[in-house]
Amino acid sequence: MKQVFGAGVAAFMASLVLVGAAPAWAQDKGGDKPAAEKSAGDLPAFPADKSVKQTTVIAGKTIAYTATVGALPVRDEKGKKVAEVVYTSYVLDGPRDPNRPITIAFNGGPGAASVYLNFALGPKRVQFGAEGDSPSDFSKLQDNPASWLDFTDLVFIDPVGTGFSRSLVGEEETKKRFYGVKQDIEYLSRIVFDYLVKTERLTSPKYLVGESYGGFRGPRLAYELQTDLGVAVKGVVLVSPLLTSAGRASQEISPLPSMWTLPSIAAAKLERDGKLTPEAIKAVEDYTRGEYMVDLMKGSDPAALQRLTTKVSAMTGLDPDYVRRAGGRLETQSFLREVFRDKGRLGSRYDSNVTSLDPFPNAPTQEVNDPILDAIIAPTTSAIVDFTTRIVGWKPDARYEALSGTVNRLWDRGRGPDTESVTDLRKVVSVDPKLKVLIVHGYNDLSCPFFASRLVVDAMPATAAGRVTLSNYPGGHMFYSRPDSGAAFRKDVMALYGAK
Repeated sequence: MKQVFGAGVAAFMASLVLVGAAPAWAQDKGGDKPAAEKSAGDLPAFPADKSVKQTTVIAGKTIAYTATVGALPVRDEKGKKVAEVVYTSYVLDGPRDPNRPITIAFNGGPGAASVYLNFALGPKRVQFGAEGDSPSDFSKLQDNPASWLDFTDLVFIDPVGTGFSRSLVGEEETKKRFYGVKQDIEYLSRIVFDYLVKTERLTSPKYLVGESYGGFRGPRLAYELQTDLGVAVKGVVLVSPLLTSAGRASQEISPLPSMWTLPSIAAAKLERDGKLTPEAIKAVEDYTRGEYMVDLMKGSDPAALQRLTTKVSAMTGLDPDYVRRAGGRLETQSFLREVFRDKGRLGSRYDSNVTSLDPFPNAPTQEVNDPILDAIIAPTTSAIVDFTTRIVGWKPDARYEALSGTVNRLWDRGRGPDTESVTDLRKVVSVDPKLKVLIVHGYNDLSCPFFASRLVVDAMPATAAGRVTLSNYPGGHMFYSRPDSGAAFRKDVMALYGAK
C-alpha cells in the first residue's frame, strides 16, 4: 500500500534458490513447538501457535469460528531455520466439510503486511482509508459484513520483514533469499504448501488472493504451486494489481503511462460530480484508447494539442493552461497537487478523492507523505497488534511492521520477465481449463490504475470464455473501505466461488 506498489512491480533477478528444505510441519507443528527453543541469533523464540474461539455476524447469520496466529519456518538447503513467517487464520467451527474452500491472502508493497486484506475479508474490521478518517479514530474491531468467512476459511500471510515475520540471517543474505521477485515466489509458495500440509487442507478447494504487489504475486504463486509443488488452485482474486510495468520508455514518447492514469483521473471527477456510472466510464475508456492515444502520438502538432487540452480539461476539471503545459499527459503527483490547489489540499494516489491539508502549499514539490499512507498506519497497526496479543494471546517479543520501508528499500527491482506477471497469468489459465481469475480495482486508484488491467484482460484469449474477468468499484486502492464497494466486491467473489 505504498506508492511503491506500482514501482515494486519492476522486481528482480533471483540469486539463491531454496531447495530441499525440510517440511515446516515436521519439526514445528503449531502448539507442539518447545517453549525453550531459541531462534537463530540472539532473537527470543516466537511463542507456540495460539487460538481463540470467536463469533461474527455475516448476512444476518452468526458464524462461529477459530482464529489462530502462528509461525512457519523457512529452512535453507541444510535444514537450518533462516526465517519465520507469521500467519493469521480464521476457520469455521464444526465438522470439517471436505468441499469447503480455503483462501490464502497476501498484501503487497513490497513490504506490506496482510493486515489490510485481513480487515477487508476477515470476520472483523476497523475503518481506514476513506475521506474523513483520522489516525486517532477509535480502532476497536467490529463485525465485518463484507467478510468472506461464511463461504471460505481464510489465511493471511505476512512475508518476511512484514508484520511479525522475520529473517534470522544477516541483511545481505536476507536480500538474496527473500527480497526479490523470484525468491519471493519460491519461499512463499513453499509456505503455502507447508501450511496446507500442517492443517491437512491439501485436498480442500484452494483460492489465492493478492492485493497490489500481492496481486502481482498472485499469478506467479498460482503457477509455481501448480507446476512445481503440485498444488492446484481453483481461483485467483487480484485486488488493485499492477500486472505489468509501463517499461522504461520515456513519458514523453510512450502513451501507456498517460493512458493508464487518465481514466482514473476522469473517474474521480465523475464521482465528485455524482455522475460515476459504467456508461460514463466506458466513454472515457473509448476516448483513451482511441482519439487520446492518437493525438498523444502526434507530438507537438498544434491541432492535436488543442484537441487534447479541450477534451482532457473537460473530463478532469483541470485548468486548460495546466493541461496544455503538460501536453495532455497528466503526471500523477503533479495532478494530485493541482486538482485541489484552490482548497490548499492534497489528493492521495491511492484514492484521489481522499485528501489532507497541504502544510507546505507554496513549496515547489510535495513535502509530506501520501494522505492515505499517513492515516492508515495507526488504526490498522493498533487494531491488529491488540487482536494478536490480547485477544488471541500470541505475544512475540518483536515489533510489528505494517508497512516496512526497509523491505521496500532493499528490494531488488530487476529487468526483463521479472517486471510483469501477465505471462504467468496466461500460462496458469491455459494449464487449468477450469481455473477462474477475478481482477478488481477502485476507479480512483492512481497507484495501480484499473485501465492497465483493462488492456491486459481485453488482450487475453481466455477472456472470451469468461474465465478472466475485471470488476471496478467506486473508491481507490482500498475501495473496500467503502461499505457499498465492499459489498459489491463480496458479491462478485461469491459468484467466482459458486457460493450461495
